[in-house]
Amino acid sequence: MSDSEAQPVRISSEPVQLQALEPMLEKVREAVGDVPALLAIATEIGHTAPKPGEGNTAKLWELLASVTAVDVAAGRALEPHLDAVAILAQAADPTTPEGAWGVFAAEGPGLKLEAKRDDAGNYVLNGSKPWCSLAAQLDGAVITAHSEDNSRAAFAVNLKHPGVTCETPQWTSRGLQEIPSGTVHFDQVPATPVGGEGWYFSRAGFAWGGMGVAACWLGGAVAVARDYATALAKGADNGRKPDQIALASLGEVDRIITSVTGYLAQAAERIDAGELDSRGADDTADTNGPSAWSEALRLRGTVAAAVERVQTVVTQNLGPAPLAFNEAYGKRMADLSLYIRQHHAMRDDAQLGALTLKGERQW
Repeated sequence: MSDSEAQPVRISSEPVQLQALEPMLEKVREAVGDVPALLAIATEIGHTAPKPGEGNTAKLWELLASVTAVDVAAGRALEPHLDAVAILAQAADPTTPEGAWGVFAAEGPGLKLEAKRDDAGNYVLNGSKPWCSLAAQLDGAVITAHSEDNSRAAFAVNLKHPGVTCETPQWTSRGLQEIPSGTVHFDQVPATPVGGEGWYFSRAGFAWGGMGVAACWLGGAVAVARDYATALAKGADNGRKPDQIALASLGEVDRIITSVTGYLAQAAERIDAGELDSRGADDTADTNGPSAWSEALRLRGTVAAAVERVQTVVTQNLGPAPLAFNEAYGKRMADLSLYIRQHHAMRDDAQLGALTLKGERQW
């Protein structure tokens, strides 16, 4: 692991402002691999962390990137909790998240989660939901389900209810071993509607949350870049000065990190200025201006490509030794490679292309 393992990631703050993150990042570093401890830290952070769109979006993303730079799995545990807190706030929902929460919105073939009213007029959930990360260790979640008209709506649910059964998946991946994602089954589980029919996907906050995930990806890439710079510096100290290829690769990595960091800073500023406060993933209204969702697709795709390029450049230069013998570096690479696959690559670009053709572009 690099010498800067608990160093914050700067997006727009002054370096002196980032120093306030260092004690928390040290706690994260000490808790790496201990999921209950990481969830406790996430719960603590959730009480004071900025929410997107309220004037400090860049600081929120710096927090997410900084935690992920310490450990990718730690960032993967923190991000859904902060997203759940933000979702409930955006919906003006009276539910106060107690303990650690997740956000479960994935769908899977042959699986369906339904929300229907019982005889008393209250919603209950029945069915199954795939890709529910850490569900057995969480206290609650914001979860999407098919309502009576078959549209998808969001609900707040207590995951400790006896009607909730969490499968333990066979997680064979080297990446994100602490964060397995299995199927959860619901049997007459009470649920509180969040935001109303269709609100979850159409709100601008859905896009903002997706950009927050990209901030986590950036944090992982920054850590990989720091690993590389540290390796070159240590080699030079031991009499192995980097050749032109190694230096050119470090220069490319620097360009990439600087470019995408600037993009995140600009996007955060636009969110806080109210320029990206309408239309989420399910809003198909014709427009000639940028929507929050088109910008999310644009930013996520740019960051994902940047992360993959940084990983490629670094692994090509450092070779197999650190992957084989450096536990922290190997874990980071495996965790980040799996996490980045939340981006849907060309399918997301196809969505962006359709929006671009409709006029959602600035060129």
